Amino acid sequence: MTTSPVATTRRAATSAPIHDLLAERWSPRSYDADHEIGDDEVTALLEAARWAPSAQNRQPRRFLVGRRGTAVHAGIASAINERNQVWAPRASLLVLGLVERVGADGARQRFSEYDLGQAVAHLSIQAQQLGLSVRQMGGFDPAVAARALAVDPRFEPFVTVAVGRATPADELEPEFAPRDTAPRERLPIDEVVLRRD
Repeated sequence: MTTSPVATTRRAATSAPIHDLLAERWSPRSYDADHEIGDDEVTALLEAARWAPSAQNRQPRRFLVGRRGTAVHAGIASAINERNQVWAPRASLLVLGLVERVGADGARQRFSEYDLGQAVAHLSIQAQQLGLSVRQMGGFDPAVAARALAVDPRFEPFVTVAVGRATPADELEPEFAPRDTAPRERLPIDEVVLRRD
């Protein structure tokens, strides 16, 4: 396992031990603008997403993937909201996650968003294993993304994902640095789990 030295400084405080890949995963905004992701790493990320669980194995998720400096990266970046525009284009890779709400057989795919979420989660853990970081973003304009990337109308842009090598938060713009250094928090497990017998 390759571990990012930045990520280990923000290890989750858990009530029971969990795998290091999960405990050390977090979502930075500070990315190394010179870092490049190799072909094998990109393929590993996409294989992890591809092999995520899928309801009835319908696999209603698709991805558009662009390395920094490419038209796809620029197209995804153009759709990201103004606040994310400050930092996201520095990421080595931008990914647009899409859902297919109606299958080729005309059936409504009501788990499409869940399936995409599973795939992106798997991609995130694979990134962690590779020493990379991921930040998922809902802050983007799906219509702009669809136009910029000529997305097939069968697919709906649903999430954008930044992938790259994290840098220390003090390299971030002042408006973001406090968020990326604040203690990590989650609801207590007794609030998350409503019943456990």
